[in-house]
Amino acid sequence: MARSSRRNPAETARIEEIFRRLEANDDDPRTELNYSSPYTLVTAVTLSAQATDVSVNKATDRLFAVADTPQAILALGEEGLIPFIASIGLYRTKARNVIAAARKIIEEHGGEVPLTREALQALPGVGRKTASVVLNELGIEPAIAVDTHVFRLAHRLGLAKGKTPDQVEAELMAKIPNPWLTRAHHWLILHGRYVCVARKPRCEDCLIRDLCPSAGRVV
Repeated sequence: MARSSRRNPAETARIEEIFRRLEANDDDPRTELNYSSPYTLVTAVTLSAQATDVSVNKATDRLFAVADTPQAILALGEEGLIPFIASIGLYRTKARNVIAAARKIIEEHGGEVPLTREALQALPGVGRKTASVVLNELGIEPAIAVDTHVFRLAHRLGLAKGKTPDQVEAELMAKIPNPWLTRAHHWLILHGRYVCVARKPRCEDCLIRDLCPSAGRVV
């Protein structure tokens, strides 16, 4: 309650209604990345930087069929990994990071992905956004990873004014009511991916159009 006490009642009600409708439309939103374990999740999210989930899934479906543990990935080695992910942008850097992360997980964490923010962000190739996705998806910590979709929607919906992802994240974490906080990340991403797209938002198909201050115009 303290997090919403600084807003006027009308704004509080508007924000609550936004997420009430998103929940009614999809009460259990999930990442569209394919994964079967914390390790395959953190690997897929690492590979997804500056790439689409579709392109990552095409690569990881093949990769995880032959190597879905840090031990198996490390056995592939960087040169063995590259053919599986060469279709993804920045694949050489990502291959180097995935191999280094697998080694660190084995040597420092007994082969199990560490599920604290500090330990995750200490893995090569894992920054704050990747850690947030993993922790939130696994239900460990409410978190909002601010990608281009979330950044765009936060501004269009009047939920944030920040000029950086970190600023927007802080605003969203403060404004989104607790009952919806663990799922807000996925709702905003999916809504931005399929409805509130960047160039020509599909306002006519938007279930929260009447609650959006940007409805009916391209921002």
